Amino acid sequence: MTTATSFNTPPAMPPTSDPELDALLHRAVIASLDQIGWLRVTGADRVRWLNGMATNFVQALAPGTGVYNFFLNAQGRIQGDGNIFALQDELLIETPRQQIATLIPYLDHYIIMDDVELADISDSRHGLTVIGPQASSLLTKIGLPLIPQEELKVERQSWGTSTVDIHIAHGPLVPRFELWVGDPDDLQKLRQALESAGAAHVSAQTIEYLRLLEGTPLYGTDIRDRDLPQETNQARALHFNKGCYLGQEIVERIRSRGNVHRTLTSFRLEGTLPAPGVALQAADKAAGELTSVAALPLISETGEALQIGLGYARREALDRHDPLHYEGGIAHPAPSPFFQAGDRTTLQSI
Repeated sequence: MTTATSFNTPPAMPPTSDPELDALLHRAVIASLDQIGWLRVTGADRVRWLNGMATNFVQALAPGTGVYNFFLNAQGRIQGDGNIFALQDELLIETPRQQIATLIPYLDHYIIMDDVELADISDSRHGLTVIGPQASSLLTKIGLPLIPQEELKVERQSWGTSTVDIHIAHGPLVPRFELWVGDPDDLQKLRQALESAGAAHVSAQTIEYLRLLEGTPLYGTDIRDRDLPQETNQARALHFNKGCYLGQEIVERIRSRGNVHRTLTSFRLEGTLPAPGVALQAADKAAGELTSVAALPLISETGEALQIGLGYARREALDRHDPLHYEGGIAHPAPSPFFQAGDRTTLQSI
């Protein structure tokens, strides 16, 4: 075993023995978005009301732009997450479909005298994602050219007889786009065009590998309803000058104190691959837990799979660089994203 990776400096991205992951990291792939749900928010009070429910600055959104948000309770605990997009006469909340059943009653509870209506429109939007360094050129190849823009922008384009909403998605490691249409037949045509242009279809497991390489937490797995926003290390979800919102008092109190006791961290795992939920210890004291783990088919100097994970660690243990042990191994804090993008040289630090 060679020297551990620096917590602050990502190593170069290595090649992989898995064709799907290799295509995702170095070319372009497509994957289903069946797991994504959508809520439509309409009514004259929609912007003011939703701005008071979310942790980000909804009132500042121009049409065609979006922000990532948490939804909190009065104690500042995270009850859900999602991207909020502003369109001309409505707001759309993009969130994992499994959150829809709990998010609707949670939000509806706070509609008092407001002119606001919520609707689950998940079944009327059909999408796929295009991921990889060559994703943009692949879209251009099928007739959907994009002007480079920042994340969470929406561009509507005509494609043959179809209308396609192209979302520039959050992609800290490799570019990622989402294509949304209103007709499943149009989605099938898009999929066939992308495949004909050279895109491979990848599995949900490969997308999960990417999530862990990026260090992106998943609500219900890495973010739970007992967690506080600053513990998740997702600064992109928070805006500190937007005015009042549900749970803001707790968020501001944490900010004024300067830190939290634990923080979400990426790890390189040395030893036996543990089960999610395994406890971390430092100096024989409880120091956190691992929430997601995986063995990735990446090629190291030893030829072994790279084991990585996400989890929470006590700040004092991280600051002191204490060894973090779990039953069967050691969890080494790692950068997020786990690698520098766009380099196929062999990883030297496993």
